Parts: sequence; structure tokens; C-alpha cells
Amino acid sequence: RMTTRTEGQSDPEANDAAAEMRNRIIKRAALEFHHGIYANLGIGMPMLASNYIPPGMTVHLQSENGIMGLGPYPLPNEVDPDLINAGKQTVTNIPGSSFFSSDDSFAMIRGGHINLTILGALQVSRYGDLANWMIPGRLVKGMGGAMDLVSSHKTKVIVTMEHQDKKGNSKIVDSCNLPLTGKNCVDMIITDKCVFEVDKEKGLVLTEIAETEDIPSIVGATGCEFVVAPEVKPMGQIKS
Repeated sequence: RMTTRTEGQSDPEANDAAAEMRNRIIKRAALEFHHGIYANLGIGMPMLASNYIPPGMTVHLQSENGIMGLGPYPLPNEVDPDLINAGKQTVTNIPGSSFFSSDDSFAMIRGGHINLTILGALQVSRYGDLANWMIPGRLVKGMGGAMDLVSSHKTKVIVTMEHQDKKGNSKIVDSCNLPLTGKNCVDMIITDKCVFEVDKEKGLVLTEIAETEDIPSIVGATGCEFVVAPEVKPMGQIKS
């Protein structure tokens, strides 16, 4: 799939209100990048967080199909149809990048050598169970690499997603009713409304709230109980 950007454009698929919502999530997720880490970003919203890596910070981006050193989406004159990410989108690679086989790629992932992964989700439970690969009855190509990415306790797993689905149902639930990608694997949930830290034994802790929300609105939009942190902060946003 040919995916390009224009100069100064952070989201190649941006459009008004939806883009504003995505950018709020993405700019919060980008605060989780730290100098020198190795990260794998899921397709879609997670991948866009790479556009906000601060100048001077080195984050080594890995793709399951065998790339270490992913760059931004290409400008129209930079497109190489042979250079794609795991979602078959055209990408660029930065100086010093490397290419390797899928078995080497998944050895890195399963071996816990990826410090951070940011993924989308269909549902997340209060204890960090993740469902993000299929809805029964719908044709899917496969589960992708998410099951491997969440399998190592050494990898911090962050979910970025809208708080509710198109029907208004919460995507944060007491127990997932969709096929699981992994159990007790999610460490943080970032939505358009708030940020939850996940305690794998005690459940969710609300730590940050978007400026358009308050605690009662979060309670009403969330499908499970959660604890409110002693000090709830405004939802962080990286400076762009």
C-alpha cells in the first residue's frame, strides 16, 4: 500500500475531528519514548507516534518483517515500492538501519530485546488482557506479530485507542469477550479521554484526564471499575 506524507504533515490520513482525537492520543504516547530504546509500533495510530520523536532523541524502530531503523513515511519523490513495513505501507529507512530475516526479527521480539511496543486494540480488560486481532465472523488475514510482541515481560506494552467504539460501547471492559491476543500483558492504556496505568493484580489506575473530561465522564464511558490515583494530572502532550 503506497503511503506518503507531505512536508510538515504528521498524519498522512488526517481529517478534522477524527485527526484531532488521534493526535491527542499520539502526542501522549510519544512521551513514552526515551533515548536509545528499541521500539515496535503497530499499524495505524501507533505508527504515527514516531512523527513526534523529539529532535536529538534516538529511538530504534523495528518492524516485524525485518527492518531495524524505520524512518517516516516517504515524500512522493522518495517512494520505494520494495521498502514496506509489516502492514505493507511504504516507508523509509534511516542511516545505519539494517535488514534481516523474519526469524531474526521474532527472536528479537520473543527474546525481550524490544523495550517498548505501542499497539491498537479492540478491547482491553481491567487486568491488562488484550484483544486486538479479530472479531468472530469477520475475515482476517492473520493475527500478525502482536501475540509475540506482548509475550515478553521485558517489553512495555502500551495500547492507544479510542475510548469507545462507534456504537458508544466502552473498549475498556471488565473481561474481554473477543479472542485474546495476550493475558495480563498491557501496562498502559492511552485513549482520547484519559490515561490508565494497569496493575496486573489490582486493576486500572486513572492517572491523567483530557481537558475535555472529568472523573464522572470517565466513569460513565468505562466498562469496568478503576481506582483514581491520588494525584490525577492533565493528559500530557508532547511539544510538536
